[in-house]
Amino acid sequence: MPDITHYEPLTRENTAVLLVDHQIGLMTGVRDIDVFELKHNVVALAKAAKALDLPVITTSTWRDGMWGHTIPELVDVVGDDEIFDRSTVNAWHDERVRDAVKATGATKLIIAGLSLEVCAAFPAVSALADGYQTYVAVDACGTFNRTKHETGLLRMQQAGVIITDYATPMVEILKDNADPVAGEVYGALDMPFATLIVQLTSQAAEADG
Repeated sequence: MPDITHYEPLTRENTAVLLVDHQIGLMTGVRDIDVFELKHNVVALAKAAKALDLPVITTSTWRDGMWGHTIPELVDVVGDDEIFDRSTVNAWHDERVRDAVKATGATKLIIAGLSLEVCAAFPAVSALADGYQTYVAVDACGTFNRTKHETGLLRMQQAGVIITDYATPMVEILKDNADPVAGEVYGALDMPFATLIVQLTSQAAEADG
């Protein structure tokens, strides 16, 4: 008999988002995904999380050094939330980051980072070992060549990290398209087909009115 594990869905109550090192300097080295697409995806993830009232924890590494500051588009979304700047390679090794996650009460973490195989994979595997169920939004991550991308995915999958894209976890948390924030969430995700659906729905509602 296969080992069947009960799946507990992502919800507003059990989920937090951890965004690791989406910094200007690191962006310049990304080669496995178009940089503009990457920037779009991580900002959309953060916006949708905010629309769903999920905790968003953001980190950087040595921002006054070679990696530079967090991309301004993401800073605009996280707003007044503190961006934890650290020296540790693994964000999970910074006590402030762990404490911030713990304070949310979440049991599940959606993680994205630059680079995928270090800044996303290391905290995902470490948080998993500490009892969190971890998801990595691969298309909100980037790295410096295809080998790093592929080996990073393999390492995470072997450890038990759930691999996903930036939008699907947010839709799972939304749960019901009749939710009053559905339009805001889909608008934040900025997927072409979803944007069209929201526009058509709005037009239909205006016609009925």
